Amino acid sequence: MGTCHCSRCRKVGASTIVFVKREAFSLVSGADAITTYKAEPPYKYNRCFCSRCGTSLGEITSTSDSFPVPANCFDDELNLTNMFHEFVKEKPSWLTICDDGKQFVEHPHE
Repeated sequence: MGTCHCSRCRKVGASTIVFVKREAFSLVSGADAITTYKAEPPYKYNRCFCSRCGTSLGEITSTSDSFPVPANCFDDELNLTNMFHEFVKEKPSWLTICDDGKQFVEHPHE
């Protein structure tokens, strides 16, 4: 779990993300309602969202081994700790980071 402070994540209200392993994920229904917005550098992740209700879905159509999904998409308690903050250079001045997650100026290189 991590928090992205880029303007794109903040604007869709989905800045806390959980990385999901491809083999542990299956889309049960609603594939026909997924709309994708293509990312432009320096951002590398495309944005998926529900065309019916507007919910941000992260990168659920990604073909990567793992991909980010907004933490607010999960119904169950995740029992995770925030491990990092990315795009800290875009964090608004009114927001204070209050955890020990590692901070990155842009995308983590790890």
